[in-house]
Amino acid sequence: MARAAVASAAVKPGAVAIGAAQAASAGAVAGRRVWLCDLDGTLVDSFPAHEAAFRRAIAELAPAALPGFRYAAHAGASTAEVAARLAGDPETAGRLARRKQELYRELVGQGAVRPFPGARRLLDRLAARGRVAYLVTAGSRASVERVLAGSALGACFRDVLTADDVPVSKPDPRFYGLALRRWRVDPDEAVVLEDSAHGVASAVGAGLATLHVHTAVPAPGAVAVGGLDDLVSLVEVER
Repeated sequence: MARAAVASAAVKPGAVAIGAAQAASAGAVAGRRVWLCDLDGTLVDSFPAHEAAFRRAIAELAPAALPGFRYAAHAGASTAEVAARLAGDPETAGRLARRKQELYRELVGQGAVRPFPGARRLLDRLAARGRVAYLVTAGSRASVERVLAGSALGACFRDVLTADDVPVSKPDPRFYGLALRRWRVDPDEAVVLEDSAHGVASAVGAGLATLHVHTAVPAPGAVAVGGLDDLVSLVEVER
């Protein structure tokens, strides 16, 4: 009876699931020397500020779209793309995008966007282990630069690719494809860190190993990672 109890305790379903998730994450990271990191919702907690800025801009310029607006449905898309979906014509979409960005940058300046726990530890650990980190974000360059300055994360990246630098946006696989070509990165040497289905679709479509952070249920093709501190532990043991 005692032996049976010990055996049963050793194979609890939850423990097996956790072990499998850790193994999958370790497998996705193993041997990957280049990290392509998303910013919003991945390294910094910016969604509340983005949503607040969008809601205010919509209320001012496209109020009919406000009742049905759910920012989570657009996570990972560029501001211009979201504005185009919401506005009835290109001129209004352009004004909506510009107003939203203006409001968002004000919130960033007020300290409304901060790094997630473990973000700086992860990036510092990657550097200490000889890994190279690039930022691949659908945000506008001006907004991204403000966030990086405010969060003191800017120096952690070798280079930054924003929505202003490419003609497409996530979930288009060409977004990450262009990043690979820009930096001459071999896909087999890279791993992507994303938080949204849009971002995962872009990375997976480009043939990249992809970690879906801050989730228990990953988007198709990605490996789920609970939080950034979990990745710190993986990088610590990975050679």
